[in-house]
Amino acid sequence: MINIRNISIIISRDLQRFWKYRWWLAGLITMNLADLFIFALLFNNMVRRDLIPNYFLFIATGIAAIASFASAFSIGREVGVEIRRNYTQYLLSLPLSRIELAFGRILSGTVRGLIYQTPFIILLFILIDLPSPLQIIYILIASTLLSTTMSSISIAISTATRNFDMQATLRSFTYFILFFISNVFYPDALIRQRFPGVLYNIAYYNPVSLTVSLFRIIFKIYATPPSGYSELHIIMYLAIWALISMFMGGYLYIRNLEK
Repeated sequence: MINIRNISIIISRDLQRFWKYRWWLAGLITMNLADLFIFALLFNNMVRRDLIPNYFLFIATGIAAIASFASAFSIGREVGVEIRRNYTQYLLSLPLSRIELAFGRILSGTVRGLIYQTPFIILLFILIDLPSPLQIIYILIASTLLSTTMSSISIAISTATRNFDMQATLRSFTYFILFFISNVFYPDALIRQRFPGVLYNIAYYNPVSLTVSLFRIIFKIYATPPSGYSELHIIMYLAIWALISMFMGGYLYIRNLEK
């Protein structure tokens, strides 16, 4: 049985360690804000208005969604360091079950992702408008599910292999898939037109794309919303992503503890 208090201790410990890197976190936020203004400045007058009425707001919602990636993925790097330095015996000696350890680490990454993403969500409220209470709940649920997915995938990558170079390669490949085969930078109509069938499906059901689409629907960024998308459908797909990735990340984490 999972003890909630034990999981809260793990989350608290990981957050204390996360807070030690607050200047790194501030640097990442500054870098993402710089990306927002640079992309908007370069492309705002170059894109077709019938596809993207305002590219600044279009890319702002994309960056708000991907903001959870760096902080949620940091938990995977820490797990990888623990494995390479053979901390597993120490972890197994703690009065915690293996499931509590795995679930606690995944939730730690989730909370980190939400902390990092919050300023960008607030920025959207300031730049665009404050959504309805129900829409705010949709945003919170989607952000939580996306951060859980990112945290679980990062732990899965760090525990799938002990080779640091392979971990870095897998992390970079995941970054490429989630960011550039998605609708963060491109409208859905262009993706449907230019991407082959397989890549389009990856981009369409990518958890980052799903979250970006939710944000753009709520904040009315689309000139024409993509067909097939609704808030509840998106949350359902994100929940499936979160459950599958949690199972995968938890299984690989526990497997490494038992080696």
